[in-house]
Amino acid sequence: MKKQKINILIVTSVIALLALSGIQGYLIYNTYQLKKDVFIKETKKTVSGIDNTKEMDSLTELWYNLLAENLVAYKKNKYLKKDVTTKFRPFTDSLNTAFKEYYTNEMNKVNLDYGLKFKKTIQSIVLFDNDTRDTVFFDKGGKNYFLFGEDFLDQDGILISKARWFTEHDYEEESIDENGDRKIFDATLNIEIRTKDTINIIDWKRIVFRQMASLFVFSVVLLLFVVGLLFYSIKTLIWQKKIADIRNDFINNITHELKTPLATLSIASKSLRNKKIQDSSSSFSNALDVLDRQNNRLQKLIDQVMNNALGSEDIVLSKENVSDTLYFQEVIDDFKLSVKDKEVDVNTVIESKEVNLNIDKFLCTTALLNVLENAVKYGNEKVEINLRTELKNNVYEISVQDNGMGIPEKEYHKVFEKFYRVTTGDVHEVKGLGLGLFYANQIVKAHQGTIKLESKPNVGTTIIITLPTL
Repeated sequence: MKKQKINILIVTSVIALLALSGIQGYLIYNTYQLKKDVFIKETKKTVSGIDNTKEMDSLTELWYNLLAENLVAYKKNKYLKKDVTTKFRPFTDSLNTAFKEYYTNEMNKVNLDYGLKFKKTIQSIVLFDNDTRDTVFFDKGGKNYFLFGEDFLDQDGILISKARWFTEHDYEEESIDENGDRKIFDATLNIEIRTKDTINIIDWKRIVFRQMASLFVFSVVLLLFVVGLLFYSIKTLIWQKKIADIRNDFINNITHELKTPLATLSIASKSLRNKKIQDSSSSFSNALDVLDRQNNRLQKLIDQVMNNALGSEDIVLSKENVSDTLYFQEVIDDFKLSVKDKEVDVNTVIESKEVNLNIDKFLCTTALLNVLENAVKYGNEKVEINLRTELKNNVYEISVQDNGMGIPEKEYHKVFEKFYRVTTGDVHEVKGLGLGLFYANQIVKAHQGTIKLESKPNVGTTIIITLPTL
């Protein structure tokens, strides 16, 4: 699968996840609206009966009679419009004390588990005289006339009901006739009054959210599960692609590595059938040497592949005590012999105090040779290698420094992975199986040691191995 297809799949999956989250959010919002509407409807139903009681009828009759008297005084030009409500205020304030006591008793009967405020207001007062309409009071900018309950902002309230009622109020009117006599007659005020009842539920949002708590928790858990599943699926897909790429890369590399010795073996074996070669002991011996070298090379490749299938926990160690001075001298001699056809300069500084190392000599030699061969593979035309050992607090430290191409810091953690090889762009400039440092890492771990890397691009790389001495 191409990288582009995986990117398209990831983008599509993320878009689908966002769409699913949006739908889930929309459904939660709708559920919230339904819960809110049901909660408010139930609360309205609970308090809607407050107005339909004898006590409330008595209070209404009291404030209406006084309001009617003030309207009569206004009609007789004794009051201005503003006086109708201004002179009405002290009386309604006194009635409100009785209303609060009545309201508290009614709420105690209902036994709500949350706070609730009630407010009754007058929206408008209008007088009708035949076809004439006289507005005595009108709600301007939400400034209603507060009657009973507890005053709060209209935007914080929830409307329970609106009332619009017409009444006729009879009163005595007097006039002076043309003879100057005072005449009293009956008159009627046609009054329209609009009132509004609102409630304020304290912390109603918190109450609704509390009712939806289980839904919120379930939705969050479900969303996290889907996100986790998507992440795991994408991670698995990327890992499978990586495994497929590694497999293809390994097949290509092992094919390339095997072709060279096989081709050389084919040429050497054909040359042995040549009569001239058979007659020349030196030529015949050289051909046999070629066969031996290529056979050893093939065997080394096979062993490398087989050994690198093992993890550190699977490696069986055959430890022995060796002198560090003699041991490293042997390692360097073997290494120099293997690269005698290349320009390699090895500088060695061994710990001045002789240290006996308890190691598997064969495996440790394999690990060190893998590190040294890497230094040659990725080194300059003239390779310089500095091998230094030092005893630090019962820990034996081995550092191998080269003057090669170096490794970017972002790839430090990859160099000890199986089949990994340093690349330039998308090209592997150095041939190999990518198993050397992986196997070295497994061997060091099997010895309870550590291995790490320090590097600077175009300067060089240092591999540092530590082994316990106790």
